[in-house]
Amino acid sequence: MGWTQLRSWLKLTLPALGGVGLFLSALIDSSFLPLPLVTDFLLMELSSRHPVRMPYYAAMASIGSLAGCIWIYWLARKGGQAYYRKSQEHPPGRIRTLIQEYPMASVFLPAVAPFPVPFKPFVIAQGVFQVRFATFVVGTLLGRGSLFFIEAFLGARYGAAAKQFLVDQKWASVALALCLVLVFFLVRRLPALRRAEYSQTD
Repeated sequence: MGWTQLRSWLKLTLPALGGVGLFLSALIDSSFLPLPLVTDFLLMELSSRHPVRMPYYAAMASIGSLAGCIWIYWLARKGGQAYYRKSQEHPPGRIRTLIQEYPMASVFLPAVAPFPVPFKPFVIAQGVFQVRFATFVVGTLLGRGSLFFIEAFLGARYGAAAKQFLVDQKWASVALALCLVLVFFLVRRLPALRRAEYSQTD
C-alpha cells in the first residue's frame, strides 16, 4: 500500500473511531505522515455531531498531536546534537538565537497558529536547538490545545460552515500568526523602551 492509498484509507477509517480516531489522526499528522486538515475537519465534524463531547474531542486531538511532536522532537534532538556541538564554535544563527532567548514563545506560537502556517519545521528546530523538554511539552500542549478547542467550538457552533471557513481563511491565518509574533516582540521590548525613555529624561 502506497502513501496515497494509506492516506485515503485513514481518511475513511479514522472518523468511525471517534475520539480514538482523532488521537491517531493528530499523532500521525504530527509525526511521520502529513495529513493536512484531516484532524481539523474530523474534529469539527465530530464536535458538530456531538457538541457535548466537544472538550473530549479537542483534548484527544491535542494529546495525539503532542505525542507525535514528541517523537519528532526527540529524533531532531538526537540527530541535531552533532550539528549543535559544532555550531557552538560559530556565531549563533537568527533562528537559534530566537529559540534560546524565547523558548516558550518559540514553541507556543507555532503550535497555536492555524492552517496553512507550517508547524513541523518548528518542532524540528526546537529539537535541534535543544529546547528544554518540559518547555516543549507545556508550550506544545497549550498551543495545540488552544487551537483545537477553538476549532472544536467552531465545529459545534457552525457545523459544515466552520470547515469552509477554515479553508477560506488561509491568508487571514498567516496574518494572525504574524500579528501574534509582532505583539509578543513588542511586549518583550516594551520594558527596554521604557528604560531608554527614562534614561533620556534623566
